[in-house]
Amino acid sequence: MKKSFTQTLLVIVGTAVILLAGCTEKTSPVETMYTTLEGVVSAEEDFNEQQEPLQQLEKQEHELFEQIISLSMNEFDQIVNLSKEALSIVEKRKEKIEIERESMIESEEKFKEVQDIIETIEDEELKAKATELSKTMNSRYQAHKDLYDAYMNGLQLDQQLYTILQDENLTLDQLETKINEINDAYKIVMEANNEFNKITEKYNESKQSFYEAAGMEVTVTAEN
Repeated sequence: MKKSFTQTLLVIVGTAVILLAGCTEKTSPVETMYTTLEGVVSAEEDFNEQQEPLQQLEKQEHELFEQIISLSMNEFDQIVNLSKEALSIVEKRKEKIEIERESMIESEEKFKEVQDIIETIEDEELKAKATELSKTMNSRYQAHKDLYDAYMNGLQLDQQLYTILQDENLTLDQLETKINEINDAYKIVMEANNEFNKITEKYNESKQSFYEAAGMEVTVTAEN
């Protein structure tokens, strides 16, 4: 049986309220860092907005697949219709994951500004925390690229499945082979998903630690 994959991704923490201790009229590196990091949060708004609809599409597709495999070849016309409907949902999933990817690329471009800011931080402990934050975030971007690649491979296999299901000469062996390929592919997706979530959580913690070391009092809201 084709396994269902529901994508649950953690997102970076957005800071709701910030008080900077001992700030001056001149913008400090820490204030600039804060502004940049919050710009990164804004850049990922489209990423965040794709999560719930993407999960709903995955659920709908899985329900269609369950309907398809419950039918006999005497109901082939219905199998074809449901397969076409499933293909349409796969395409919608692809559109959502592309929007998600574009949002992450925008976030990564914004985050590149951080490195120049880090170089202007004079306090060595604070600079070390900022450097660690930067390394973690760059690892997060790579983790999302790995997740995106794995997910796109899964989508391609899903498309192949619903295409061959419209072939009246499809054999059980061919169907089982394709389903096994899909299940293997989504195991990789799940592993990549878990890695992305783990690094995102680490980044959120690193960001909080940086703000505290900088003397900031923050109220944050974590989303997932």
